[in-house]
Parts: sequence; structure tokens; C-alpha cells
Amino acid sequence: MLPATAIIDDLSREPPAATIGSAWKLFTDAVMGGISQAVMAREEVAGRSAIRMRGDVHLENNGGFVQASLDLSPTAHVVDASGWDGIAIDVFGNGEVYNVHLRTDYLERPWQSYRQEFTAYPDWRTVVLRFSAFAPYRTAIPLDTHRLKRVGLVAIGRPFRCDLAIGGLRYIRDVSHGCDHGEDIKGKQAVLRSRAI
Repeated sequence: MLPATAIIDDLSREPPAATIGSAWKLFTDAVMGGISQAVMAREEVAGRSAIRMRGDVHLENNGGFVQASLDLSPTAHVVDASGWDGIAIDVFGNGEVYNVHLRTDYLERPWQSYRQEFTAYPDWRTVVLRFSAFAPYRTAIPLDTHRLKRVGLVAIGRPFRCDLAIGGLRYIRDVSHGCDHGEDIKGKQAVLRSRAI
């Protein structure tokens, strides 16, 4: 098991490699017969280097998603993120609602995950997502942040045009814990930070 560091990806490495050494990957519902389509590339978006996912989500053939995902360890091990309270993601989008999906090594089925929604507005903002606010999907196993494997940013569940840019991804801790790496995430709900970056 590997320890978690604060930075997951600051877009400083050659694409598609993340700062932690693993690579961003694009998945669509084509793996299950769907017809959703997307592309993923490193681009400059509104003055920032970003991983950008663009495409169309369709529900035909039991489909309905496109996803940019990142293994949280470059060696396929699990990561212990229990010392952190959540993650923060710098995003720029088209005003649509997207999901963040977390996976642990306890999940056996590809459709199982822990999910939380956010809106990606057409300016750079930081989305703060507490681990405690992730909801289990098709599993009764509680989220164990000692055993994180993967994070995915997902356009899912309805027909729409997705356009989502990711400018950074990191673990965060409540400032009351004395950490100077990130946003204050006090409060019971996940918070969308509305300040521009």
C-alpha cells in the first residue's frame, strides 16, 4: 500500500502522464455496446494547461457515459488516503453536471463505485469533494479511503454534449488539521468553490 501525497496531478508532466506517474485514460460505453463518443487531449484552456474530455453521451444500447480516469498509484497498488478529508479538482466546463467516481480494491464489478456530482462552469473553479459525501453505487461496502485505486471524472446518465477540462487534482484536508495544502472544507456538504483560480 502506498501513502498518498497532496498532489495527484498538477499537469506538469508530458501527457497523458499525471504527476504521480500513472496515465489518464479515456473510457466510453462502447465497452458495453453503447454509442457514446469522446476524445481526450492535453490542451490550453482559458490560459491553463488541462486534460480536456469532449464528446457526446448517448443512452442507446444500454449506454450512457464517457469517462476520464486515473489510477491513483502508478504500480496498480492501492493508495492510503485516510489522512486526507477529500479531493479538490480544478475544472472548466460547459455548465453541465458531471460525476466523480472513486474505486477501491474491494469493488469487483466495473459498474460499482462511490459517486458525487459537481457542476463545471465556463470558468476555472475548484470543486471540493469530501470523502464523507461520496455515495456508494451498487455496493453495500462503505468507502474505505485506506484502499483507493482510481478516480474518474464522468459524463453520465443522460444525453448531452460533454466538455470538461481538468487543470489539477489533489488531496485536501480540513484546515483545522493544520494542513496548508489546499482548501478549507469545513461543513457537512461538498462545496463548490466559486472563486476564480
